[in-house]
Amino acid sequence: MVFKVFFPSCCASAESGLLIGHWIPEQNSAVVLAVVHFPFIPGQVKQYLSEVQQATRVNISVLGSWSNSKQEKEERLDKFLEDLSTIFSHEPWIQLSKERDSKIWSCRTFQKHPSSPKEDEFILVYYDQRKVMLSQLHPPDNLTTAAGHEADNASKLTAVFDTVSKSKVLFMMDRYDDGPIKLTHWQSEGVEASIIVELMKQASVPVCMLLTFLLSFVSSVCKSRVLKFWPLSFIWSKLSTCEQLGHRLEHLQIVSSNRKAQNQTQLMRKANIFVSFLIDLALGILLMSWLYRENRIGQLADTLIPVADHIAKELQDLLQWLMGVPAGLKMNRALDQVLGRFFLYHIHLWISYIHLMSPFIEMILWYVGLSACLGLTVALSILSDIIALLTFHIYCFYVYGARLYCLKIYGLSSLWRLFRGKKWNVLRQRVDSCSYDLDQLFIGTLLFTILLFLLPTTALYYLVFTLLRLLVVVVQGLIHLLVDLIDSLPLYSVILRLCRSYRLAAGVKFRVLEQKAGEPLRLLMQINPVSYGSVVQTYRLPTYACYPKDSWSSLCKKLFVGELIYPWKHKGEKQD
Repeated sequence: MVFKVFFPSCCASAESGLLIGHWIPEQNSAVVLAVVHFPFIPGQVKQYLSEVQQATRVNISVLGSWSNSKQEKEERLDKFLEDLSTIFSHEPWIQLSKERDSKIWSCRTFQKHPSSPKEDEFILVYYDQRKVMLSQLHPPDNLTTAAGHEADNASKLTAVFDTVSKSKVLFMMDRYDDGPIKLTHWQSEGVEASIIVELMKQASVPVCMLLTFLLSFVSSVCKSRVLKFWPLSFIWSKLSTCEQLGHRLEHLQIVSSNRKAQNQTQLMRKANIFVSFLIDLALGILLMSWLYRENRIGQLADTLIPVADHIAKELQDLLQWLMGVPAGLKMNRALDQVLGRFFLYHIHLWISYIHLMSPFIEMILWYVGLSACLGLTVALSILSDIIALLTFHIYCFYVYGARLYCLKIYGLSSLWRLFRGKKWNVLRQRVDSCSYDLDQLFIGTLLFTILLFLLPTTALYYLVFTLLRLLVVVVQGLIHLLVDLIDSLPLYSVILRLCRSYRLAAGVKFRVLEQKAGEPLRLLMQINPVSYGSVVQTYRLPTYACYPKDSWSSLCKKLFVGELIYPWKHKGEKQD
């Protein structure tokens, strides 16, 4: 029979004593957690192990004996260690021995009822107890579809990691404890802790209580009935800034909650949200300090009006070009003049509005710049809303052109069905046959001819303003993607993967240390970290991102028939 013994490398120099750990019968494996060295009283050891079992819910027992001989032969000590198997009845009883300052190890078992007459074989696996306890094992993504052998190996490895991680109480006893039992484990020289971290934990309690109270008050104000009436509800649902503030408010409520994380995933989510919020805040403060240095707000305000005038002049030149003979195309003169003057009047109104607001633009930008202290994402959301407001006339042009073009397309399709003796059945949502009289066919022919000859002029205006609208949407989409990246990127997990890769384990690899006949095979277990792509995919935070809600074919179809498109979905729909 082959036995696997997982032995902590920190116990290789421990004094002789008892092996404390967990036996996994399905794998014929023993996970050694600590060494109890002499002197000890067996009754106190049993009582201590029972207390640890109640605290950890892990069946921890005495697995065998450990002998670290100072001399080549210590027959009395070996005999004493063999006799301990009658006091601590564990089947099988493992005896590990090592000569001090030597690489020679011996391993054997003692069984009252051996299942096989053959000599037992041993695989001695060394592992770093600190890394295994602090690591979070991530099973492969395709575990459900993996082969049975791979899934079985993953479950065996999980059992070893869970045994070490759940035995945290056992590692809280160090050499400074005045107890009757002395243990050797990874914290036996002193419990690993930080004074700064402990002080921050104590100080965070009143801070979180105050923050929770303020956030609950703000949340109750946001959920009040006042904001549900028009136009406040409309403004709250359409402005990116309001949605981003609501998103950050939920993040703060999660972080400041006094409820303890139930598992490692919730703990990592809280840490990722907290680090993301801090970095967002730091970037916002840096942006605010840059804006208010060397009067950049005034320079930005002085630049805004000339840029708006330049854009308006370019639009006027574009409309003048469309009112002539654009690209050599012969347009309908009357409709061309009507549409061109209609859009030119809108540009004139827009320029008048911008110049009317020019004395207040610097003050508005000064107060808007202060919002950067709430985070870079809030500043970017405000920038997206400002772009939407400054290009509102382009949006109006697009809506006018799209509605007019869509009306003609649907009119032509309906009249085309009239020529073929068919009509659209509204109740049954299908095309049915229908008989028309001569007057209906004559009027339909006239209307079809008029719409067909006016279509090129309308289609050209629709095409130009649709391209302008799509340009604005692409710019806003890039800003939203940047906000989504800051909101959803698990920065804490990425930093943890970079600095302490063993904390995020994807699996293990074994390196052969020694393989000799008649001696146990000695392996070193090393942790394989999770890839950066898997870290981002596993711990990515939920966002209120703006992704296309239609396929590319559906968007092209809507563009062709003139339906209004909103290629960025509403932010109220949450993305996980």
